[in-house]
Amino acid sequence: MSFLKISIISRKSLLILGSVLGLFPSVLNAQEVPKLEFTLEECIAIAIENNVDYQQSGLSEESSKLDYSASKAQLLPTLNLNYNVGRNNGRSIDPFSNDIVNQKFTFTNSGLLIDATIFNGFRILNSIRESKLNMKAAEMEALETKQNLILDVTLLYIQILNNRDLLVLAKAQLQTTEEQLNRLKTLYDQGSGNPVDYTDIKGQFAIDEAGVVTAQNTFDTSISELLKLLNWETDSELRFQGILQMNGTDKYEFTAAEVYDQALSNLATFKAKELRVNAAEKSVQVARADYYPEISLFGQVNSTYSSAASTFVETGSEIVDTGDFVNVNGQQFSVQRNEILRQPNEISYEDQFNNNLNSVIGVTVKIPLINGFQAKYKVKQQKIERQKRVLELENTKIVFQQSIQQAFENMESAYKRYHFLIDQVAAFEESFRVNEVRFQNGVSNIVDYITSKNNMDNARINLSRTKYEYLLRVKVLEYYRGI
Repeated sequence: MSFLKISIISRKSLLILGSVLGLFPSVLNAQEVPKLEFTLEECIAIAIENNVDYQQSGLSEESSKLDYSASKAQLLPTLNLNYNVGRNNGRSIDPFSNDIVNQKFTFTNSGLLIDATIFNGFRILNSIRESKLNMKAAEMEALETKQNLILDVTLLYIQILNNRDLLVLAKAQLQTTEEQLNRLKTLYDQGSGNPVDYTDIKGQFAIDEAGVVTAQNTFDTSISELLKLLNWETDSELRFQGILQMNGTDKYEFTAAEVYDQALSNLATFKAKELRVNAAEKSVQVARADYYPEISLFGQVNSTYSSAASTFVETGSEIVDTGDFVNVNGQQFSVQRNEILRQPNEISYEDQFNNNLNSVIGVTVKIPLINGFQAKYKVKQQKIERQKRVLELENTKIVFQQSIQQAFENMESAYKRYHFLIDQVAAFEESFRVNEVRFQNGVSNIVDYITSKNNMDNARINLSRTKYEYLLRVKVLEYYRGI
């Protein structure tokens, strides 16, 4: 059996494919608990709900949506409120009067600043477009993860069906051998017949018993692998329904070229990578914005408060000595003056806030002159990233085309072998029927009987394997078509 080389499909899918084509079946051993019937659709629904990888892709998608919303918010102006409060001790400048004072007072500074970008080389617009493309790419990548998950579940489900059918064949082989063993044991106990025939059939019975045990273990393992993928634990014995039937008219209707063309149009893998290429192109344009001037409008409103600020109200007057004297006719008289009395009143916070208001409005222009060639290097770096995305897309197309061609050839080979094996099984079944009658009537020997039986059994196993190999190849091709 040749294995399908699919590098785009997950590693687990390839392991599943290999085990379907080359392993014997097994069965589950939990018989003391209720049975459950599982369809393919139910398994896929459980996987979509529980699988961790798919959940992580959903979180990445949500994160990209937030990035897109944040990029659009850059179009809005910025508005900031500043408020400072402090306590001054010692010599300082009074923020109310600008006088040098030496006292304790409390002060506040408050301001409201608005800034709006008018032009920055279309950086914001291109950044929004880049984020939108990355958001759509993340959506496609989440869909790609979902498609891969559905494929993985389907391949495992087909593997389980294959193992189940091979288990039925293994049990049928054992039953046929057991019937002959019982017949020959009776003859052996009666002392008639050839003792060698009895010992040979006992050996064949042991071989068939080992085949059933191996089949059960493989079946059990395949179910465990499916449950791991579903991220779901159960101790129940699981039963599975057949999902596909194959007859002589079930030939695949599409060519490899048609499958590839549909893959380019429908698969989320290509759409995601194309969107990443487009986003990388916008990244280059964002980087080029560093070559252009940036123009923005700004406005500011400020005010101050000081606990030392106060007003004075006249309360009367009084005569006071100045300390000076005058001499009149040899007699000294003290100099006095009339001094107005004032009472200080503290200015309220609201009055100071309104009285000290000032506003500023203006335009800021930043013109890049010399920035160490950072803009140039940044643009070149983004161009390299864009080219990497382009090459990644082209490489994906090449790998997909080669994988589709290989899968198609393997599918056609399995289809042809399946129909050859139908005739082979019919021939060996007839040969075994004749040899069984001849052996029971003593005309044929045990060697011919066992050889005929093994030929029939192997032909049936090969037919079952080839049928599921064909069905698996078809499912892989349907995955490539985006179905």
